[in-house]
Amino acid sequence: MTNKNKVRFFTEYILLSVLLVSLISCLDVGSNPDPHSPEIATPDSSVILKTVLVIAEYPHDPEAFTQGLLFENGFLFESTGKYGESTLRKVDLETGDILQIMELDSSFFGEGLTLCDSQLIQITWLANTAFIYDIESFEKLGEYSYETQGWGICFDGTDFIMSDGSSFLYFRDRFSFELIKSIQVTLWNQPLVRINELEYVDGYIYANIWLSDQIVEINPETGRVTSIVDAAGLLSRDGYFQPGVLNGIAWYPPGETFLITGKYWPTLFEVEFIPLEK
Repeated sequence: MTNKNKVRFFTEYILLSVLLVSLISCLDVGSNPDPHSPEIATPDSSVILKTVLVIAEYPHDPEAFTQGLLFENGFLFESTGKYGESTLRKVDLETGDILQIMELDSSFFGEGLTLCDSQLIQITWLANTAFIYDIESFEKLGEYSYETQGWGICFDGTDFIMSDGSSFLYFRDRFSFELIKSIQVTLWNQPLVRINELEYVDGYIYANIWLSDQIVEINPETGRVTSIVDAAGLLSRDGYFQPGVLNGIAWYPPGETFLITGKYWPTLFEVEFIPLEK
């Protein structure tokens, strides 16, 4: 093995070790609780390890408890959370300026956000309620109800897909919001919990894993994680008040890239997800 290949090997080994430590607590081992079990500790070689390549940085409201993110018609749309602070926003990507904002009633905790037929769908955490808004006016057009907690939501062009913090994703009818089916997400043959904010791109679901710096790519047919993106180290936490966890993924068509940020982050990053070199 050449010196160059040795460096790449050990770089991959170190990243893999970090990912294992970070994600092991998110695996629901069920009847096999030993975290050192070979079934868990030996990763599936078909899961691709990726990192982020930063293309650009944009300002982001450091007081925004980001829950959902999407880019449409040249603007960023964002859902923020916390009781008494939850909002729906239209934001200028380049400047970070809030162009339009609607505050939720203080009894609702805003969560994920998606778009379907020029309508924004914003789910809530514990209220079992999703709000439907006109994308231009933010006029409330109606509501959907659901049985689970609300964490993340995306739209695959046919159905809505929701997360509730468990290892399951729920597919819901685009017109009635009725449950169609659910799938369990697995990583290295174990259920993966804390699935949060979602984005659907080119046949795959991308998901933040709450309390981690990792984003996973999920096959919606099988529920299997096909790649892990390590986004650690994007934001220096020195000098900032209460920067929170990585949260918020939006596909950015102009660059064929992703926009990602976090709760109370002062920066939003345009990134590519690139495989770790071997």
